[in-house]
Amino acid sequence: MSSKVHIIGAGLAGSEAAYFLAEHGVEVHLHEMRPKKSTEAHHTEKCAELVCSNSFKSKSPTSAPGMLKSEMSQIGSLILRSAGVSSVPAGEALGVDREIFSDTVSRALRTHPNIQIFNEEITEPFRDGITLFATGPLTSDGLVQWLTRATTGGADLYFYDAIAPIIDASTLDPDCVFLANRYDKGEEQAYLNCPLNEVEYNAFIDALSSAEKVPPKNFEKEKFFQGCQPIEAIAAGGRDSLRFGPMKPVGLTDPRTQSRPWAVVQLRPENQARTAYNMVGFQTKLKYGEQSRVFKLIPALKNAEFLRLGSIHRNTYVCGPKILRPDLSIKGHPRVYLAGQLTGVEGYLESAACGLLAAIFILQRIQKQPHSAPPANTALGALLKHVVGGDPKHYQPSNTHFGLFDPLLFSDIIGLKKDASREAMVQQASQNFANWWKKRKFV
Repeated sequence: MSSKVHIIGAGLAGSEAAYFLAEHGVEVHLHEMRPKKSTEAHHTEKCAELVCSNSFKSKSPTSAPGMLKSEMSQIGSLILRSAGVSSVPAGEALGVDREIFSDTVSRALRTHPNIQIFNEEITEPFRDGITLFATGPLTSDGLVQWLTRATTGGADLYFYDAIAPIIDASTLDPDCVFLANRYDKGEEQAYLNCPLNEVEYNAFIDALSSAEKVPPKNFEKEKFFQGCQPIEAIAAGGRDSLRFGPMKPVGLTDPRTQSRPWAVVQLRPENQARTAYNMVGFQTKLKYGEQSRVFKLIPALKNAEFLRLGSIHRNTYVCGPKILRPDLSIKGHPRVYLAGQLTGVEGYLESAACGLLAAIFILQRIQKQPHSAPPANTALGALLKHVVGGDPKHYQPSNTHFGLFDPLLFSDIIGLKKDASREAMVQQASQNFANWWKKRKFV
């Protein structure tokens, strides 16, 4: 078998997979359709461009994302290394300056002797070597047509994702914001908090509820990932839904009143210079004019200039348990692999992790080694189990969380309280992964 691997898509999963394989001596042809053909959300031709948030989630070693980061670091993750050099203050989260981040990833790939990058749209697998589709949530229509024929027959092949606005920091009202992390967690205060009292919150909810939204195309139905619902969809669940969701004030004290606000909007630094801030949890499908009108009802944002308004875009994925083999190759197409959000993982970190898994399995195949996956009592193994072993009748995209772990796979944790149970799972998972990884003997 040819050792050449064609990777379609230079997003997080494709970039991670390309670098891992190239580092292990594999000839990689990385195909990215941008800038010749763009998407509804991308703005550059760079590899690993971040189009939604700029956060790679919690750095806490006792969190599920922290566990995943630890395992990916042992493998040599390009994405995490690039995030480290481009980090911005984000409390307990790993936030990045997205320009520095994508520049770092792009440079590593473009200068690698085993990687060639081609700017072209690919709509079907290559005949020579292995093809890995890592085209992400914005897979082109041409490739969707091939996937439809090869896998699901067109049923439930997409859902919607939403993007939060970014604000010019200089246009915030300094008298209406305060710097603090929830419960003072994290090494450095990172979040700007925009408090609202009860009257201000109710006025905001009234305006949000009546604002005009971007309608879906008449041939598509809306399906939102639970962890990325637009704020107006959350607000539709009840007047206090946002106050107990993205606008929850717990763990914060307004220095003006020395009490907890009725509600709060948190802003996270978008870049190292802190000249721009992301509205945390404020994904939306409101029309652009409505966004500006409604969001300026938040006192701190009354004079805000929006560097980027929120938007929605199609998010393509397949039913992994139905159409993928344990090594992430497509049933009936053993030389074609999928990785990233196309498989039904959700989030930057998870997409990169899935790219690493696919690359490991492809390398095993090239080197004629038996398929070996991380055990299900590791973070990578639990994520993989969801993708290839979940319930196909109720399959939904998921990020990494403790709910993916089967407690029966861990010893002596039944009966422990939540924190103690999770600490024990973290310790055991770390050792389980280390034991698995040190047995990998790649040429």
